[in-house]
Amino acid sequence: MSRIYKNIIFLLLLILPITANAHVLHYDKLNRIEFDIYRNNKHIGKHIFSFNRSNGELAVKSEINFKIKKLGVVLYKYHVKGTEFYKDGELIKFNSKTNQNGKEKYVNMKLKNNEYIIDGSSYKGNAPTDYLLGTWWNHSIVKAPAQISAVSGRIIQQKVTFIGKEVITFQDKTYNTLHFNFSSTDEKLSKDKKLNTDVWYDEKSLNWVKASFKKKGNWVYKLVTLE
Repeated sequence: MSRIYKNIIFLLLLILPITANAHVLHYDKLNRIEFDIYRNNKHIGKHIFSFNRSNGELAVKSEINFKIKKLGVVLYKYHVKGTEFYKDGELIKFNSKTNQNGKEKYVNMKLKNNEYIIDGSSYKGNAPTDYLLGTWWNHSIVKAPAQISAVSGRIIQQKVTFIGKEVITFQDKTYNTLHFNFSSTDEKLSKDKKLNTDVWYDEKSLNWVKASFKKKGNWVYKLVTLE
């Protein structure tokens, strides 16, 4: 695909009159998303989303569990549990707790006076509503100027690059996808804090299909279940 064609597609995605809230409503049929997590080609855990609707509100529960082992010994374990709360397609609250190999992290976030109030283990303060949670399932994140860490509340200013259309296959399923790279714009960040993640969305449904990044190994998230 030529660079000009890539740029045209990405510009169309940016200027289409679709707000972040509209994208949340776009996913009103979703009930569950399940990913397998791989590190260096070894399956180490799961990332599961469940979508629950009641009285006009949507609760998106997310849980990540993985363990890194060597010769049967657990060297590192990671567990995150969080819930996003939406009303009329707008994020009104988010809470998460993380145990990162014994280190506790958290985020408590709510919408107030048209901005987010964040109490997180890495950031306490405000953020505009066009900053989106870095939970990846909502395709609107490709248009956000920054994302909010769902683990610590840290604000990550981002640059999004449209790589191109790609056909990917796993679990005997083939997906026609849109491939994006998300990277930090702050060059002063340490290497372990910089964002550099590739994410693939299904071209028609805009559902999250795959993600990959490098951080003390090669990590890949692969879609298993979509209901």
